[in-house]
Amino acid sequence: MPLSATRIHTDTATVTVASQDRAVTDWSTRYFGPWWNATAAADPGPGALADDGGLVLADVDPERVDDVRALVTDYGHEEVTYANARTLVARHEGITYAVQPDERIGYQVTGRRLVIVGAEPEPVAVAAARLARELVRGQLLADGWTVLHASAATRNGRAVLTLGDKGAGKTTTGLLLALSGWGLLANDRIFVRPEADGHVRVLPWPSAAALGFGLLDAVGLYDRTRERVLDGGQLHPTQHPTVTQALMGGRREPLWRADGKERKPQFFPDQLSSWLGLTLSTEARAAGLLFPTMSPHMTPGLVENGRTLTAADVFDQKTEDRYPDIFGLTPTIATGSETLSEFLAQLPRRSLVLNHDTNASATVVTRTAEEILTAS
Repeated sequence: MPLSATRIHTDTATVTVASQDRAVTDWSTRYFGPWWNATAAADPGPGALADDGGLVLADVDPERVDDVRALVTDYGHEEVTYANARTLVARHEGITYAVQPDERIGYQVTGRRLVIVGAEPEPVAVAAARLARELVRGQLLADGWTVLHASAATRNGRAVLTLGDKGAGKTTTGLLLALSGWGLLANDRIFVRPEADGHVRVLPWPSAAALGFGLLDAVGLYDRTRERVLDGGQLHPTQHPTVTQALMGGRREPLWRADGKERKPQFFPDQLSSWLGLTLSTEARAAGLLFPTMSPHMTPGLVENGRTLTAADVFDQKTEDRYPDIFGLTPTIATGSETLSEFLAQLPRRSLVLNHDTNASATVVTRTAEEILTAS
């Protein structure tokens, strides 16, 4: 059976995803798209699979899943949570074996060569894209990049970065700017690196975008999203089934879990443009920082709180909660956050408060971002 492949390249990082199932590689092409220059190659030759950066071989093979699980059991294992799934991990003679029993996915990792097997195409495709992204992250971190918990919007090659805790309004701020004609570079995480010329470069972190019902409705994107779903369009599979049911039923109010967290529609990166009409950016240099706070009972506007970049804004192996480095893909190096903080401290920064009056919040966000571009 012929192989298909997707080549992913951003800055100095290069990863290839290959499979005998075209649906697996098409998923990575779609997921990384223009953000990480993902290109497809049908039936690639041996040169296309050269392990010069990272290689993910992913196939549907239920019997091999059982084989991997047997190895994990034989070698002894630890149990961890990876990508919100129970994962059993064993290491033997330089090879890492792992299995996610509920998802029926097995992994075998040697250096930067990853083999993924599963019982169904979609879980295999999701896992392959996730591990390809981890390979890219490892290469970028080794080259001096840092991952920040931030969204970023761009204009004319310059980016305004929005930082804050969960629920602070990072995604809302990025979305409001994107709806005002800015480019959306990332909605939750970004790569940043100080350069010798004094600028801070910014690269995207491709990921599904979680946008709540209330936010979609407030910015006028709910109806077009529901129309796409009613026409058979599929949102990202990490989305809970009750979200699709609620969309089809016309629900506009937030959908809450028992633990108080909101269940939200999860958009593929390409759906941000094809469904929502947003423009995606692929790279920029940082022009300034925004630090929003969501406060329903306050009037949107600027506030003085002295907020700056903190250690909590930086993702490392101590703060990474969804994707712990169980496969040893992240280099053991200093994050360089002190140098990064020095560079970012020289940029204009503003703290602001937003509320659920979307028009008023959008006015404050766009005006403040434009002032930052003028001041930088």
